[in-house]
Parts: sequence; structure tokens; C-alpha cells
Amino acid sequence: MAPPTDVISWLLDTDPALRWQVERDLLDAPTDRWEATRARIPREGFGAALLERQDPDGQWAGGAFFPAGFLEDPESRTLPGQPWTATTWTLTTLREWGMDAAPLIERDTAGLLAENSHWEYDRSLPYWGGEVDCCINAMTLANGLWLGADVEDLATWFVEHLQPDGGWNCEWTDGSVRSSVHSTLNALRALLVHELATGGTEATRAARASGEEYLLERHLTRRLSTGELLGPWVDHFLYPPRHIYSALRALDHFRLAGRRDPRMAEAVEIVRQAQQSDGTWLQQKVLPGQVWFEIDVPLGEPSPWLTLQALRVLRWWNESPS
Repeated sequence: MAPPTDVISWLLDTDPALRWQVERDLLDAPTDRWEATRARIPREGFGAALLERQDPDGQWAGGAFFPAGFLEDPESRTLPGQPWTATTWTLTTLREWGMDAAPLIERDTAGLLAENSHWEYDRSLPYWGGEVDCCINAMTLANGLWLGADVEDLATWFVEHLQPDGGWNCEWTDGSVRSSVHSTLNALRALLVHELATGGTEATRAARASGEEYLLERHLTRRLSTGELLGPWVDHFLYPPRHIYSALRALDHFRLAGRRDPRMAEAVEIVRQAQQSDGTWLQQKVLPGQVWFEIDVPLGEPSPWLTLQALRVLRWWNESPS
């Protein structure tokens, strides 16, 4: 995409999945305007294209987390990245775009997945029961709430798997007792969805508060032990982010949670400094792996998705009470 001369006009000239968020979050458009744009997601563009790819059994690509046959194919081990086409990734994408779940509910997607989909980690595990990976269970919890599945046990799972230092780690099955910012942020995003949908429980609300404090203690950016950056991904923004942590993605969680804290200031400055002279933010990393189709720009080009997210975060920060 060519660099814009007017960032807002450039953002509006995009897919409905992105455009409606620009109208609501950057332009304060009337509700009927952005709702009308959002209603177009399942009928045109990216959203319609993903819905067309759903299998008759309710899945995408024939699998829960990986496409059918991927793990059995020896060539899979030689690929630079995993595929992003299976059910969990596709549902997460549609939900995070803000699509109304009605078209999937009409297809009885939750029921079909309960009947037909099982986790590649252990095929005895039913889809809506989750498995052992924090990030997978986080997506499943949020997606289940969106589709009306009974996933309350998964919310409790996060309470039971909180690490001693206050967060979560997908490597807990290997004996890790230290949290990961990647796993923690993904868990927090799901627990927030749970709380907004159900009110949460005292235990799930306490778990979310613990995980948020884990990130805030690190100012969203730095190791508690050495003060060094958590990793190169902190200030390398990408879309789609999949499971990857960044300062921008962490700030977006706190924006959604309505929680502003002075310890976020460095993360905000990292986001601010990444803005280009034309007002955009660049795609700074692209995760390898098969996709249904590209939904953002190649490495190094101005990203509409990242620009929306960054402008929205900075607006929230600047307008929030001190």
C-alpha cells in the first residue's frame, strides 16, 4: 500500500473489519454508522472469505489448532512456521475483528465443534474443554464465550494454573514455575473477555489483577531482574500478532480494561517513537506460516492495522485522567 497523505482517509479505505473500528474509536462516529459497517464483515471482504472456508463439520482446515494431517506429515518439521489456518486461529481472528457471532451461531458452530473437533495434543480432549497450553486455552475461552459455548471450566483453569510469580506460562507442563509475558498477556485478554461477558468470579477477577500486576511490575517492557528489555519483540510490532507479546498489544489490553497506570509510560513512548513521518506505523515482523490469505502488508510497509491500534492506544492514553 502506498504511504498515505491523510492517515484517517487511508484507514477508512480498508476492509469493513478494520474500517468500523476507525469510525468508532478514532472518529467517534454515530453508533448506527459504525454498526452498519461492522454488519458488513460476514458479507464481504476478509470476514466473508473466512466464513466461506469453514468445513461442514464446523472446523477450518480440518483441525483444532493445526490443519488435518499436519503433525503426521514429516515435511511439516522442515517448515519455518506453523500454519495459521485451523479452527482456533480462524475463530480468534473473526472474533477480534468484532464480527457479530450470529452467522456462526446460525450454523451451530459451537455444537459442531463440540461433536467433531478434538485437540491434536490429546485427541481424547473435547474442543471446548481446552487442553494444556495457556495461549490455546485463552483463545478457546474467549471464542467459546463469543459463540455461546459452556467454557466456564476454562475460566477456572486459569485460576488453578496461576504461577507463583503472578502470571502464566505455556511451558508449565515442562516444569516451569516462572511466568511468560506472552502467556500472561494472552491469559489476561481472555479473562477480560470472560469478565465483560459474565462479570467473572472473585477468583477470576483476582487472577486477572495478579497477571496485570505481573506486567506492570515490569513496566510492560523490562525484565525485573536486570532492567533490560524483555525481548526484541517488545518494540517490534506486527499484525496479525498471533500469540506474540509487544508493548503495543499490552497497552491495548489495558485500554480495553480501562486501567491506566504510570508504569505504562515507557511502553507508551515506545509506541509513540515508532510512528513514521507520514503518521503511520510499519509492519516490523511477519510470522512465517500458511495463511488463508494476506490481511496486512509485507515487512517494512505502513500497516493499517498497526496504525489503527497505535492511534487508538495513544488517544486513550492522552485522554485518560492523570
